[in-house]
Amino acid sequence: MAITVGIVEDHSEFRQSLVYLISSFTDYTVAWSCSSVEDALETATDTDVMLLDISLPGMTGLEAIPLFRQKFPLQKIIMLTILEDDHHIFEAIKNGADGYILKKSSPNKILDAIQQVYEGGAALTPMVAKQVMAFLKPEPARPGSPSGLTPREKEILSHITNGLTNEIIADRLFISVQTVRNHIKNIYEKLQVHSRAQVVAKAFKDKLV
Repeated sequence: MAITVGIVEDHSEFRQSLVYLISSFTDYTVAWSCSSVEDALETATDTDVMLLDISLPGMTGLEAIPLFRQKFPLQKIIMLTILEDDHHIFEAIKNGADGYILKKSSPNKILDAIQQVYEGGAALTPMVAKQVMAFLKPEPARPGSPSGLTPREKEILSHITNGLTNEIIADRLFISVQTVRNHIKNIYEKLQVHSRAQVVAKAFKDKLV
């Protein structure tokens, strides 16, 4: 039985090249292709694997991951992008992407990524995998060196790991958005991280939540 694939990519020529590539093999079938998240959410059907561009007009691929997860819970999602920086990698992984592969990857690599996530694996280019493993590599335990987070900071950290925005956190805790930002700044300094994705990864790695 062929693996069904959906594509969300705004660049028409690249989108058509993906359709042609994937459809050229009997083991794969392109069920649909869309130029935007909004179009896909309205017209797309459930598929085995979705190739989702990270930078799209309107809603971005990163923002769309949770929405596709809600609509198609069993569908695998591979971020297909020109970006290879750690911020986008961890945002994508945090939001629930199953893979992250570069658009410049060879056709065989793209097909391999589809097969890997379909079979339950994680598709990452060697460089992306190296960055992820370097960041998530367990650090030696250091007795007597707790995170130093206050109860309020731990509470806010828990909300961050659940994907809540600063505005929603402020509403839930009955504090101002600026106060939330101040707490997050302190959390970053104490955990020695520089982005929301890093703080989420470190929180789970060090079992802070």
